[in-house]
Amino acid sequence: MRDLLFLAHRAPFPPDRGDKIRSYHVLRHLTRDWRVHLCAFGEGEADFDPPPAIGERLASCHIVRRTKPMPVAAIQALASGAPISLPAFAHPAMSRAVARVRAGHRLAASYVFSGQMAQYRGAEPTIMDMVDVDSAKFAALAGTARWPMRGVLAREAKRLGDYERQVGQEVDATLFVSEAEAALFRSGGGEGRIVAIENGIDARAYDPATMALERPDAPLIVFTGQMDYRPNIDAVTRFVTRILPLVRAERPAARFAIVGRAPSPAVRRLAGEGVIVTGEVPDTRIWLARAAVCVAPLTLARGIQNKLLEAMAMARPVVASVAAAEGIDHDGTIAVANDDRDFADKVIAALNGPTDNPRARAQVLARYDWTARLAPLDDLLGDVAS
Repeated sequence: MRDLLFLAHRAPFPPDRGDKIRSYHVLRHLTRDWRVHLCAFGEGEADFDPPPAIGERLASCHIVRRTKPMPVAAIQALASGAPISLPAFAHPAMSRAVARVRAGHRLAASYVFSGQMAQYRGAEPTIMDMVDVDSAKFAALAGTARWPMRGVLAREAKRLGDYERQVGQEVDATLFVSEAEAALFRSGGGEGRIVAIENGIDARAYDPATMALERPDAPLIVFTGQMDYRPNIDAVTRFVTRILPLVRAERPAARFAIVGRAPSPAVRRLAGEGVIVTGEVPDTRIWLARAAVCVAPLTLARGIQNKLLEAMAMARPVVASVAAAEGIDHDGTIAVANDDRDFADKVIAALNGPTDNPRARAQVLARYDWTARLAPLDDLLGDVAS
């Protein structure tokens, strides 16, 4: 077994949000055939305690607490001309941890997860997992923001896009979560070896047969996600203010549950008549199992939405926006809605229709098993590290 450095902007555990789910499963997959040295940033206390399924497999583990306030990173970025994303994750303790790994081991390759960590790449063969085209996300946010944030976001989109393209030219391969994201990167001038490695799902964990719970009498509509993340905040705000009233006009007993940790003040204010804001829950699968329908009314979405794969694996009826569904090969097993009225109509149809969606689970099992999704990574790493 050869040594590999795995760099991540967030500790890949616990796998409780979209990016950490991907990094967790990639990391776990790589530990089968490599001596993996993990260097990552941590925020919550759980980030500093690797679960045995990961910790026992790592050759070394270095978690550095992020301490730099975002205003400081913004000032540094303005002074240096860099995108804010880089100084936000520039930390001398991380530089020292990475240097110690390189000094103590002959690295055959590095796997860099998320563009913020590309600043720590070295001379060894490197795979850069961008996940999404982050610069495009900032450009989309700038299009709807007001001054002065519009200027800040537009600057970040431009500077980060330049940096993404530079990194793509210098590493051995650049990964994205879907072919659509890979095509977007190419269309924006991205060059080099560009590969799509899609997200997967642990279908054994998300198995409705193991969650035999009685559904509530009142139909429950469920949204899951990290609730201090702007696209999720905008999505649930849209649903509560514009879509849910249309649904409740037909199904007045319907309730909407916003399930996820760190709800922002704007999200907490949505709680009230027919709306539940749970905050962090021990197990989102309980809410999925009780859902009459799961929804993803995102107007800004990049790559593959894990919330949709999880709902599909749990055999739930699903209604999603065009943006949320775009990256998923769902084969018609989820309902895709265009505008608010269409979204409400499809939710009402789901509430009035079959209580389960076994075709969605079958599609996930056939298309999105993690082992199958990550198999191309073995050949890619073997090629670049040869």
